[in-house]
Amino acid sequence: MTMSVIWTAMAVLSVLCGLATGRGEQVAAAAVEGAGAAVELCLGIAGMLCLWMGVMEVMRRSGLADGLSRMLSPVLRLIFPKAARDRETMDCICANVSANLLGLGNAATPLGIQAAQRMSRSSPGRANDELCMLVVCNTASIQLIPTTVATVRAAAGSQTPFDILPAVWLASSLSVGVGICVCKLLSRVWRD
Repeated sequence: MTMSVIWTAMAVLSVLCGLATGRGEQVAAAAVEGAGAAVELCLGIAGMLCLWMGVMEVMRRSGLADGLSRMLSPVLRLIFPKAARDRETMDCICANVSANLLGLGNAATPLGIQAAQRMSRSSPGRANDELCMLVVCNTASIQLIPTTVATVRAAAGSQTPFDILPAVWLASSLSVGVGICVCKLLSRVWRD
């Protein structure tokens, strides 16, 4: 609701400023051009997301996604020791982290929600330490292949949309590492 008000106010203010300065025609032309560019960007992103969702489905059907989940399982069991007791919860967490590693945040979200719902059963009405850790790991998420960012770059005309890989690897690794450390520290500071 608030964002709708902000965007509407910005659009109305832009039109009023354009009319007040005698540039109404330029504002109208820019609005039409911007709308066209937005549609092109959305179509480009939709196409690339369909491609990467297809790749993820092929990985799932071929067993590669399960293999990646099994590889991550020992590390995730250290981070989520209580959730490791429930196989279904751990499977959701592993699949969520796998999807995030591949840069498929859209595919990772339902898995993360499912894991969070299962984890919240142990402490209804209150987020436990592991649930907070899941939220932090989901928000920071290490990405090996930043598909969404690369898709936006490609749709915007970048000739090399994946040249950001080293920066993404470094930034996402640091953010997850710091997030995990802070969660572990805070869970020890505020024990019940």
